[in-house]
Amino acid sequence: MLALDKLHPSVSCPQYDRSRLRTRIAHIGFGAFHRAHQAVCAHHLAQEHDSDWGYCELSLFSGQQIANIKQQQCLWSVSELEGNRCQSTVIGVATAALSVPDDGLEAVLDALCEPDIAIVSLTVTEKGYCCSSMGELDTDNELIRHDLAYPHAPRSTPGIILEAIRRRRDAGLAPFSVMSCDNMPNNGETTRGVVVQLAAAQEPSLAEWIERTISFPSTMVDRIVPAVTDEALAAIAAQLGVEDPAGVQCEPFFQWVIEDSFVSGRPKWEQAGATLVNDVRPYEEMKLRMLNGSHSFLAYVGCLSGYAVISECMKDPRLVDAISLLMLKEQAPTLSVEDINLEDYAAALKHRFENKALKHRTAQIATDGSLKLPQRMLNSVRWHLEQGRRFDMLAFGIAAWMHYVSGKDPQGNAIDVRDPLADTLARIASESADAAATVKGFVALESIFGRDLPANATFVATLTDAYIAIAEQGVKAALDEWVSGYR
Repeated sequence: MLALDKLHPSVSCPQYDRSRLRTRIAHIGFGAFHRAHQAVCAHHLAQEHDSDWGYCELSLFSGQQIANIKQQQCLWSVSELEGNRCQSTVIGVATAALSVPDDGLEAVLDALCEPDIAIVSLTVTEKGYCCSSMGELDTDNELIRHDLAYPHAPRSTPGIILEAIRRRRDAGLAPFSVMSCDNMPNNGETTRGVVVQLAAAQEPSLAEWIERTISFPSTMVDRIVPAVTDEALAAIAAQLGVEDPAGVQCEPFFQWVIEDSFVSGRPKWEQAGATLVNDVRPYEEMKLRMLNGSHSFLAYVGCLSGYAVISECMKDPRLVDAISLLMLKEQAPTLSVEDINLEDYAAALKHRFENKALKHRTAQIATDGSLKLPQRMLNSVRWHLEQGRRFDMLAFGIAAWMHYVSGKDPQGNAIDVRDPLADTLARIASESADAAATVKGFVALESIFGRDLPANATFVATLTDAYIAIAEQGVKAALDEWVSGYR
Protein backbone atom coordinates (compact mmCIF):
# COMPACT_ATOMS: atom_id res chain seq x y z
CA MET A 1 0.00 0.00 0.00
CA LEU A 2 1.03 3.59 -0.67
CA ALA A 3 2.93 5.21 2.22
CA LEU A 4 4.74 8.54 1.94
CA ASP A 5 7.74 7.42 3.97
CA LYS A 6 8.45 4.50 1.61
CA LEU A 7 8.36 6.29 -1.72
CA HIS A 8 11.20 6.66 -4.18
CA PRO A 9 12.84 10.11 -3.82
CA SER A 10 11.83 11.07 -7.38
CA VAL A 11 8.14 10.99 -6.48
CA SER A 12 6.51 14.35 -5.78
CA CYS A 13 4.51 14.39 -2.53
CA PRO A 14 2.03 16.86 -0.99
CA GLN A 15 3.84 19.76 0.63
CA TYR A 16 0.65 21.32 1.97
CA ASP A 17 -0.95 20.77 5.37
CA ARG A 18 -3.73 18.31 4.54
CA SER A 19 -5.45 19.00 7.85
CA ARG A 20 -6.26 22.51 6.57
CA LEU A 21 -8.31 21.18 3.66
CA ARG A 22 -12.05 21.67 3.89
CA THR A 23 -14.33 19.12 2.26
CA ARG A 24 -15.98 21.47 -0.22
CA ILE A 25 -16.40 19.29 -3.32
CA ALA A 26 -18.15 15.92 -3.39
CA HIS A 27 -17.19 13.91 -6.45
CA ILE A 28 -19.35 11.04 -7.70
CA GLY A 29 -17.50 8.50 -9.83
CA PHE A 30 -14.06 7.75 -8.40
CA GLY A 31 -12.62 6.40 -11.64
CA ALA A 32 -9.21 6.69 -13.23
CA PHE A 33 -10.07 9.82 -15.17
CA HIS A 34 -11.12 11.83 -12.15
CA ARG A 35 -8.04 10.72 -10.22
CA ALA A 36 -5.80 11.94 -13.07
CA HIS A 37 -7.69 15.10 -14.00
CA GLN A 38 -9.89 17.17 -11.66
CA ALA A 39 -8.15 15.91 -8.51
CA VAL A 40 -4.75 16.77 -9.99
CA CYS A 41 -5.93 20.32 -10.63
CA ALA A 42 -7.06 20.65 -6.99
CA HIS A 43 -3.71 19.21 -5.85
CA HIS A 44 -1.79 21.85 -7.79
CA LEU A 45 -3.97 24.57 -6.27
CA ALA A 46 -3.21 23.30 -2.77
CA GLN A 47 0.47 22.76 -3.52
CA GLU A 48 1.17 26.05 -5.27
CA HIS A 49 -1.61 28.45 -4.22
CA ASP A 50 -2.54 27.42 -0.67
CA SER A 51 -6.06 26.34 -1.68
CA ASP A 52 -8.15 24.67 1.02
CA TRP A 53 -10.63 23.00 -1.36
CA GLY A 54 -10.71 19.27 -0.58
CA TYR A 55 -12.69 16.39 -2.07
CA CYS A 56 -15.06 13.83 -0.62
CA GLU A 57 -14.71 10.93 -3.06
CA LEU A 58 -17.91 8.93 -3.64
CA SER A 59 -18.67 5.74 -5.55
CA LEU A 60 -22.25 4.56 -6.07
CA PHE A 61 -21.81 1.10 -7.56
CA SER A 62 -18.32 -0.17 -6.71
CA GLY A 63 -16.44 0.04 -3.46
CA GLN A 64 -13.02 -1.35 -4.41
CA GLN A 65 -11.08 1.83 -5.23
CA ILE A 66 -12.68 3.69 -2.32
CA ALA A 67 -11.58 0.84 -0.03
CA ASN A 68 -8.08 1.05 -1.51
CA ILE A 69 -7.58 4.74 -0.76
CA LYS A 70 -9.12 4.39 2.70
CA GLN A 71 -6.18 2.13 3.53
CA GLN A 72 -3.80 4.80 2.17
CA GLN A 73 -5.02 7.86 4.11
CA CYS A 74 -7.00 8.89 0.99
CA LEU A 75 -3.80 9.12 -1.09
CA TRP A 76 -3.09 7.85 -4.59
CA SER A 77 -0.50 8.43 -7.29
CA VAL A 78 -0.66 9.82 -10.81
CA SER A 79 2.17 8.94 -13.22
CA GLU A 80 2.57 11.13 -16.32
CA LEU A 81 4.16 9.21 -19.19
CA GLU A 82 5.69 10.36 -22.45
CA GLY A 83 8.39 8.42 -24.28
CA ASN A 84 10.89 7.27 -21.67
CA ARG A 85 9.87 9.97 -19.22
CA CYS A 86 7.76 9.25 -16.14
CA GLN A 87 6.89 11.73 -13.39
CA SER A 88 4.86 10.41 -10.47
CA THR A 89 2.94 12.60 -8.04
CA VAL A 90 1.01 11.66 -4.92
CA ILE A 91 -2.36 13.39 -4.77
CA GLY A 92 -3.49 14.48 -1.32
CA VAL A 93 -6.65 16.55 -1.78
CA ALA A 94 -9.15 13.85 -0.81
CA THR A 95 -10.33 14.31 2.76
CA ALA A 96 -12.98 11.58 2.83
CA ALA A 97 -14.07 8.58 0.76
CA LEU A 98 -17.31 6.61 0.81
CA SER A 99 -19.09 4.03 -1.33
CA VAL A 100 -22.69 2.89 -1.33
CA PRO A 101 -21.71 -0.84 -1.34
CA ASP A 102 -19.48 -0.54 1.74
CA ASP A 103 -20.78 2.48 3.64
CA GLY A 104 -24.43 2.55 2.63
CA LEU A 105 -26.67 5.02 0.85
CA GLU A 106 -27.40 7.10 3.94
CA ALA A 107 -23.70 7.73 4.58
CA VAL A 108 -23.30 8.99 1.00
CA LEU A 109 -26.37 11.21 1.27
CA ASP A 110 -25.12 12.56 4.59
CA ALA A 111 -21.80 13.43 2.92
CA LEU A 112 -23.64 15.29 0.15
CA CYS A 113 -25.54 17.21 2.82
CA GLU A 114 -22.48 18.44 4.71
CA PRO A 115 -22.85 22.25 5.01
CA ASP A 116 -19.45 22.99 3.42
CA ILE A 117 -20.23 21.15 0.16
CA ALA A 118 -20.39 23.81 -2.55
CA ILE A 119 -19.96 21.63 -5.67
CA VAL A 120 -20.98 18.10 -6.61
CA SER A 121 -18.97 16.94 -9.62
CA LEU A 122 -19.48 13.86 -11.75
CA THR A 123 -17.54 11.39 -13.89
CA VAL A 124 -20.04 8.56 -14.29
CA THR A 125 -19.86 7.98 -18.10
CA GLU A 126 -22.75 8.65 -20.45
CA LYS A 127 -24.90 5.79 -19.16
CA GLY A 128 -24.73 7.10 -15.59
CA TYR A 129 -27.10 9.94 -16.51
CA CYS A 130 -29.94 7.54 -17.36
CA CYS A 131 -30.97 9.55 -20.40
CA SER A 132 -31.64 9.05 -24.08
CA SER A 133 -29.33 10.27 -26.83
CA MET A 134 -31.56 13.37 -26.98
CA GLY A 135 -30.88 14.15 -23.31
CA GLU A 136 -34.31 13.12 -22.02
CA LEU A 137 -34.68 11.19 -18.76
CA ASP A 138 -35.05 7.48 -19.57
CA THR A 139 -38.10 6.49 -17.55
CA ASP A 140 -37.69 2.89 -18.76
CA ASN A 141 -34.31 2.63 -17.04
CA GLU A 142 -34.64 0.24 -14.11
CA LEU A 143 -32.80 2.61 -11.76
CA ILE A 144 -35.09 5.49 -12.67
CA ARG A 145 -38.18 3.30 -12.27
CA HIS A 146 -36.97 2.45 -8.78
CA ASP A 147 -36.30 6.11 -7.95
CA LEU A 148 -39.77 7.13 -9.10
CA ALA A 149 -41.26 4.53 -6.76
CA TYR A 150 -38.85 5.13 -3.85
CA PRO A 151 -37.58 8.73 -4.13
CA HIS A 152 -36.04 8.83 -0.66
CA ALA A 153 -34.00 5.64 -1.21
CA PRO A 154 -32.60 6.33 -4.70
CA ARG A 155 -30.21 4.16 -6.69
CA SER A 156 -29.44 6.21 -9.81
CA THR A 157 -26.95 9.07 -10.01
CA PRO A 158 -29.68 11.64 -10.84
CA GLY A 159 -31.84 10.24 -8.04
CA ILE A 160 -29.11 10.47 -5.42
CA ILE A 161 -28.25 14.03 -6.42
CA LEU A 162 -31.92 14.95 -6.33
CA GLU A 163 -32.45 13.47 -2.87
CA ALA A 164 -29.41 15.38 -1.57
CA ILE A 165 -30.80 18.61 -3.06
CA ARG A 166 -34.18 17.92 -1.42
CA ARG A 167 -32.63 17.27 1.97
CA ARG A 168 -30.45 20.38 1.78
CA ARG A 169 -33.43 22.51 0.80
CA ASP A 170 -35.52 21.12 3.65
CA ALA A 171 -32.67 21.68 6.14
CA GLY A 172 -32.11 25.25 4.96
CA LEU A 173 -28.56 24.53 3.76
CA ALA A 174 -26.87 26.47 0.98
CA PRO A 175 -27.36 24.95 -2.48
CA PHE A 176 -24.49 23.31 -4.31
CA SER A 177 -23.63 23.49 -8.00
CA VAL A 178 -23.71 20.24 -9.99
CA MET A 179 -20.82 19.97 -12.46
CA SER A 180 -20.58 17.19 -15.02
CA CYS A 181 -17.06 16.32 -16.19
CA ASP A 182 -18.14 13.60 -18.63
CA ASN A 183 -17.61 13.59 -22.39
CA MET A 184 -21.08 14.64 -23.49
CA PRO A 185 -22.28 17.66 -25.44
CA ASN A 186 -23.90 20.26 -23.19
CA ASN A 187 -23.13 18.07 -20.21
CA GLY A 188 -24.37 20.69 -17.78
CA GLU A 189 -27.70 21.03 -19.58
CA THR A 190 -28.01 17.24 -19.77
CA THR A 191 -27.42 16.96 -16.04
CA ARG A 192 -29.91 19.73 -15.33
CA GLY A 193 -32.44 18.05 -17.60
CA VAL A 194 -32.39 14.62 -15.98
CA VAL A 195 -32.41 16.01 -12.43
CA VAL A 196 -35.23 18.48 -13.11
CA GLN A 197 -37.30 15.93 -15.04
CA LEU A 198 -36.94 13.41 -12.23
CA ALA A 199 -37.84 16.09 -9.69
CA ALA A 200 -40.92 17.09 -11.72
CA ALA A 201 -42.13 13.49 -11.64
CA GLN A 202 -41.61 13.27 -7.88
CA GLU A 203 -42.34 16.76 -6.54
CA PRO A 204 -43.09 19.53 -9.05
CA SER A 205 -42.36 22.32 -6.56
CA LEU A 206 -38.86 20.91 -6.06
CA ALA A 207 -38.26 21.00 -9.82
CA GLU A 208 -39.22 24.68 -9.83
CA TRP A 209 -36.93 25.36 -6.86
CA ILE A 210 -34.01 23.67 -8.63
CA GLU A 211 -34.58 25.74 -11.77
CA ARG A 212 -34.41 28.92 -9.68
CA THR A 213 -31.58 27.94 -7.34
CA ILE A 214 -29.12 25.31 -8.59
CA SER A 215 -26.51 25.85 -11.31
CA PHE A 216 -25.30 23.10 -13.62
CA PRO A 217 -22.12 24.42 -15.28
CA SER A 218 -20.91 22.62 -18.39
CA THR A 219 -17.28 21.58 -18.77
CA MET A 220 -14.89 20.20 -21.36
CA VAL A 221 -12.23 17.84 -20.04
CA ASP A 222 -9.25 16.44 -21.90
CA ARG A 223 -6.49 14.11 -20.80
CA ILE A 224 -5.77 10.62 -22.08
CA VAL A 225 -6.05 8.24 -19.13
CA PRO A 226 -5.89 4.55 -20.11
CA ALA A 227 -7.72 1.91 -18.10
CA VAL A 228 -5.53 0.58 -15.30
CA THR A 229 -4.23 -2.92 -16.06
CA ASP A 230 -2.08 -5.31 -14.05
CA GLU A 231 0.83 -4.28 -16.28
CA ALA A 232 0.20 -0.62 -15.45
CA LEU A 233 0.01 -1.33 -11.71
CA ALA A 234 3.33 -3.18 -11.88
CA ALA A 235 4.94 -0.21 -13.68
CA ILE A 236 3.49 2.20 -11.12
CA ALA A 237 4.87 0.11 -8.25
CA ALA A 238 8.31 0.05 -9.88
CA GLN A 239 8.26 3.84 -10.26
CA LEU A 240 7.02 4.52 -6.73
CA GLY A 241 8.95 1.87 -4.85
CA VAL A 242 5.68 0.66 -3.29
CA GLU A 243 2.40 -0.71 -4.60
CA ASP A 244 -0.52 1.62 -5.19
CA PRO A 245 -3.74 -0.17 -6.19
CA ALA A 246 -5.41 3.21 -6.83
CA GLY A 247 -2.58 4.58 -8.97
CA VAL A 248 -3.18 5.77 -12.52
CA GLN A 249 -1.11 6.59 -15.59
CA CYS A 250 -1.83 9.41 -18.01
CA GLU A 251 -0.29 11.71 -20.59
CA PRO A 252 1.26 15.07 -19.57
CA PHE A 253 -1.34 17.03 -21.58
CA PHE A 254 -4.13 18.56 -19.48
CA GLN A 255 -7.09 20.72 -20.52
CA TRP A 256 -10.20 21.79 -18.63
CA VAL A 257 -12.67 24.38 -19.88
CA ILE A 258 -15.36 25.34 -17.36
CA GLU A 259 -18.50 27.45 -17.60
CA ASP A 260 -18.11 29.99 -14.82
CA SER A 261 -21.50 29.58 -13.13
CA PHE A 262 -21.37 28.49 -9.50
CA VAL A 263 -23.94 29.35 -6.83
CA SER A 264 -21.80 28.78 -3.73
CA GLY A 265 -18.28 29.56 -4.88
CA ARG A 266 -15.53 27.59 -6.60
CA PRO A 267 -11.78 26.99 -6.45
CA LYS A 268 -9.53 29.26 -8.50
CA TRP A 269 -9.05 26.54 -11.10
CA GLU A 270 -7.59 29.04 -13.57
CA GLN A 271 -4.48 29.23 -11.34
CA ALA A 272 -3.83 25.55 -12.15
CA GLY A 273 -4.33 25.74 -15.90
CA ALA A 274 -8.09 25.54 -16.36
CA THR A 275 -9.95 27.98 -18.62
CA LEU A 276 -13.09 29.69 -17.30
CA VAL A 277 -15.52 30.79 -20.01
CA ASN A 278 -19.11 31.90 -20.52
CA ASP A 279 -19.84 29.23 -23.16
CA VAL A 280 -18.13 25.84 -23.21
CA ARG A 281 -19.94 24.49 -26.28
CA PRO A 282 -17.42 25.45 -29.01
CA TYR A 283 -14.57 23.80 -27.07
CA GLU A 284 -16.75 20.83 -26.18
CA GLU A 285 -17.71 20.16 -29.79
CA MET A 286 -14.10 20.54 -30.91
CA LYS A 287 -12.90 17.93 -28.45
CA LEU A 288 -15.81 15.52 -28.90
CA ARG A 289 -15.57 15.54 -32.68
CA MET A 290 -11.84 15.88 -33.37
CA LEU A 291 -10.32 13.98 -30.45
CA ASN A 292 -13.07 11.62 -29.29
CA GLY A 293 -14.40 11.08 -32.81
CA SER A 294 -10.91 10.16 -34.03
CA HIS A 295 -10.41 7.93 -31.00
CA SER A 296 -13.63 6.06 -31.79
CA PHE A 297 -12.61 5.72 -35.44
CA LEU A 298 -9.22 4.32 -34.42
CA ALA A 299 -10.85 2.03 -31.86
CA TYR A 300 -13.25 0.31 -34.25
CA VAL A 301 -11.05 0.26 -37.33
CA GLY A 302 -8.03 -0.56 -35.16
CA CYS A 303 -9.74 -3.47 -33.39
CA LEU A 304 -10.87 -4.92 -36.73
CA SER A 305 -7.29 -4.48 -38.01
CA GLY A 306 -5.81 -6.35 -35.04
CA TYR A 307 -4.33 -3.34 -33.20
CA ALA A 308 -4.60 -3.55 -29.42
CA VAL A 309 -3.54 0.00 -28.50
CA ILE A 310 -3.84 3.44 -30.09
CA SER A 311 -0.10 3.92 -30.58
CA GLU A 312 -0.06 0.77 -32.76
CA CYS A 313 -2.80 2.29 -34.93
CA MET A 314 -0.62 5.34 -35.45
CA LYS A 315 2.09 3.19 -37.06
CA ASP A 316 -0.32 2.33 -39.89
CA PRO A 317 -0.07 5.05 -42.58
CA ARG A 318 -3.58 4.33 -43.89
CA LEU A 319 -5.05 4.98 -40.44
CA VAL A 320 -3.01 8.16 -39.97
CA ASP A 321 -4.21 9.42 -43.37
CA ALA A 322 -7.77 8.48 -42.50
CA ILE A 323 -7.92 10.38 -39.20
CA SER A 324 -6.21 13.37 -40.82
CA LEU A 325 -9.05 13.46 -43.36
CA LEU A 326 -11.60 12.84 -40.63
CA MET A 327 -10.33 15.67 -38.44
CA LEU A 328 -9.62 18.37 -41.00
CA LYS A 329 -11.99 17.60 -43.88
CA GLU A 330 -15.02 16.30 -42.00
CA GLN A 331 -14.95 17.39 -38.35
CA ALA A 332 -13.21 20.79 -38.40
CA PRO A 333 -15.68 22.39 -40.86
CA THR A 334 -18.56 21.66 -38.47
CA LEU A 335 -16.99 23.61 -35.57
CA SER A 336 -17.52 27.18 -34.36
CA VAL A 337 -14.51 27.58 -32.05
CA GLU A 338 -12.68 30.77 -33.01
CA ASP A 339 -9.50 31.09 -30.96
CA ILE A 340 -7.84 27.76 -31.83
CA ASN A 341 -5.95 26.86 -35.01
CA LEU A 342 -7.57 23.53 -35.91
CA GLU A 343 -4.71 22.36 -38.11
CA ASP A 344 -2.34 22.79 -35.16
CA TYR A 345 -4.88 21.11 -32.89
CA ALA A 346 -5.11 18.12 -35.23
CA ALA A 347 -1.32 17.82 -35.40
CA ALA A 348 -1.12 17.93 -31.60
CA LEU A 349 -3.77 15.21 -31.32
CA LYS A 350 -1.86 12.90 -33.66
CA HIS A 351 1.30 13.48 -31.62
CA ARG A 352 -0.59 12.56 -28.45
CA PHE A 353 -2.00 9.42 -30.07
CA GLU A 354 1.55 8.33 -30.94
CA ASN A 355 2.61 8.23 -27.26
CA LYS A 356 3.94 4.66 -26.93
CA ALA A 357 4.24 4.91 -23.17
CA LEU A 358 0.45 5.00 -22.84
CA LYS A 359 -1.17 1.62 -23.40
CA HIS A 360 -4.53 3.10 -24.35
CA ARG A 361 -6.44 0.05 -25.48
CA THR A 362 -8.68 0.25 -28.51
CA ALA A 363 -11.13 -2.09 -26.75
CA GLN A 364 -11.47 0.40 -23.88
CA ILE A 365 -12.33 3.26 -26.23
CA ALA A 366 -14.72 0.98 -28.15
CA THR A 367 -17.04 0.50 -25.17
CA ASP A 368 -20.53 2.03 -25.09
CA GLY A 369 -20.42 3.08 -28.73
CA SER A 370 -24.22 3.30 -28.94
CA LEU A 371 -24.02 6.17 -26.45
CA LYS A 372 -20.95 7.85 -27.96
CA LEU A 373 -21.64 7.83 -31.72
CA PRO A 374 -24.30 10.58 -31.73
CA GLN A 375 -22.03 13.30 -30.36
CA ARG A 376 -18.76 12.02 -31.81
CA MET A 377 -19.85 11.32 -35.38
CA LEU A 378 -23.57 11.52 -36.14
CA ASN A 379 -24.08 15.19 -35.43
CA SER A 380 -21.25 15.94 -37.85
CA VAL A 381 -22.90 13.70 -40.44
CA ARG A 382 -26.08 15.77 -40.07
CA TRP A 383 -24.11 18.95 -40.75
CA HIS A 384 -22.59 17.47 -43.92
CA LEU A 385 -25.96 16.26 -45.16
CA GLU A 386 -27.39 19.75 -44.70
CA GLN A 387 -24.44 21.27 -46.56
CA GLY A 388 -24.42 18.66 -49.31
CA ARG A 389 -20.83 17.68 -48.48
CA ARG A 390 -19.13 14.29 -48.40
CA PHE A 391 -18.60 12.41 -45.15
CA ASP A 392 -16.71 9.30 -46.27
CA MET A 393 -14.52 8.86 -43.17
CA LEU A 394 -17.43 9.39 -40.80
CA ALA A 395 -19.40 6.77 -42.72
CA PHE A 396 -16.44 4.37 -42.67
CA GLY A 397 -16.05 4.76 -38.91
CA ILE A 398 -19.73 4.13 -38.30
CA ALA A 399 -19.65 1.09 -40.60
CA ALA A 400 -16.62 -0.23 -38.70
CA TRP A 401 -18.61 0.16 -35.48
CA MET A 402 -21.40 -1.94 -37.01
CA HIS A 403 -18.93 -4.71 -37.84
CA TYR A 404 -17.37 -4.47 -34.39
CA VAL A 405 -20.64 -4.77 -32.47
CA SER A 406 -21.64 -7.81 -34.52
CA GLY A 407 -19.38 -9.64 -32.07
CA LYS A 408 -16.98 -11.24 -34.54
CA ASP A 409 -13.65 -10.02 -35.90
CA PRO A 410 -12.61 -10.68 -39.55
CA GLN A 411 -11.06 -13.99 -38.51
CA GLY A 412 -14.29 -15.12 -36.86
CA ASN A 413 -13.01 -14.68 -33.32
CA ALA A 414 -15.43 -13.42 -30.68
CA ILE A 415 -15.28 -9.72 -29.75
CA ASP A 416 -16.14 -8.80 -26.17
CA VAL A 417 -18.68 -6.09 -27.00
CA ARG A 418 -19.43 -3.90 -23.99
CA ASP A 419 -22.43 -1.76 -24.73
CA PRO A 420 -25.83 -1.27 -23.08
CA LEU A 421 -27.40 -2.41 -26.39
CA ALA A 422 -24.98 -5.30 -26.95
CA ASP A 423 -27.67 -8.00 -27.14
CA THR A 424 -29.82 -5.95 -29.51
CA LEU A 425 -26.88 -5.14 -31.76
CA ALA A 426 -25.76 -8.78 -31.92
CA ARG A 427 -29.30 -9.87 -32.77
CA ILE A 428 -29.57 -7.37 -35.63
CA ALA A 429 -26.25 -8.57 -37.08
CA SER A 430 -27.12 -12.26 -36.80
CA GLU A 431 -30.70 -12.09 -38.09
CA SER A 432 -30.19 -9.81 -41.09
CA ALA A 433 -30.33 -11.49 -44.49
CA ASP A 434 -27.60 -9.42 -46.16
CA ALA A 435 -25.38 -6.36 -45.73
CA ALA A 436 -28.04 -3.85 -46.73
CA ALA A 437 -30.51 -5.38 -44.30
CA THR A 438 -27.89 -5.28 -41.54
CA VAL A 439 -27.25 -1.58 -42.05
CA LYS A 440 -30.98 -0.90 -42.22
CA GLY A 441 -31.48 -2.79 -38.95
CA PHE A 442 -28.79 -0.82 -37.16
CA VAL A 443 -29.91 2.54 -38.53
CA ALA A 444 -33.48 1.83 -37.39
CA LEU A 445 -32.32 2.17 -33.76
CA GLU A 446 -33.88 5.54 -32.99
CA SER A 447 -32.01 5.92 -29.68
CA ILE A 448 -28.78 6.13 -31.72
CA PHE A 449 -29.68 7.48 -35.16
CA GLY A 450 -32.85 9.42 -34.40
CA ARG A 451 -35.63 9.60 -36.98
CA ASP A 452 -33.90 11.82 -39.53
CA LEU A 453 -30.90 9.71 -40.51
CA PRO A 454 -32.78 6.49 -41.34
CA ALA A 455 -34.98 8.57 -43.67
CA ASN A 456 -32.00 10.11 -45.48
CA ALA A 457 -31.20 8.07 -48.60
CA THR A 458 -27.72 9.58 -49.01
CA PHE A 459 -26.74 8.64 -45.48
CA VAL A 460 -28.04 5.09 -45.72
CA ALA A 461 -26.46 4.51 -49.14
CA THR A 462 -23.03 5.85 -48.12
CA LEU A 463 -23.06 3.82 -44.92
CA THR A 464 -24.12 0.68 -46.78
CA ASP A 465 -21.30 1.13 -49.30
CA ALA A 466 -18.77 1.42 -46.46
CA TYR A 467 -20.20 -1.61 -44.65
CA ILE A 468 -20.08 -3.76 -47.81
CA ALA A 469 -16.53 -2.60 -48.61
CA ILE A 470 -15.30 -3.73 -45.20
CA ALA A 471 -17.18 -7.04 -45.47
CA GLU A 472 -15.91 -7.87 -48.96
CA GLN A 473 -12.36 -6.45 -48.94
CA GLY A 474 -11.37 -6.52 -45.29
CA VAL A 475 -11.00 -3.37 -43.25
CA LYS A 476 -7.44 -2.47 -44.33
CA ALA A 477 -7.99 -2.83 -48.08
CA ALA A 478 -11.34 -1.08 -47.84
CA LEU A 479 -9.81 1.83 -45.95
CA ASP A 480 -7.03 2.11 -48.55
CA GLU A 481 -9.67 2.43 -51.24
CA TRP A 482 -11.78 4.97 -49.34
CA VAL A 483 -8.78 7.14 -48.43
CA SER A 484 -7.43 7.01 -52.00
CA GLY A 485 -10.84 7.90 -53.39
CA TYR A 486 -10.96 11.01 -51.25
CA ARG A 487 -8.16 12.71 -53.16
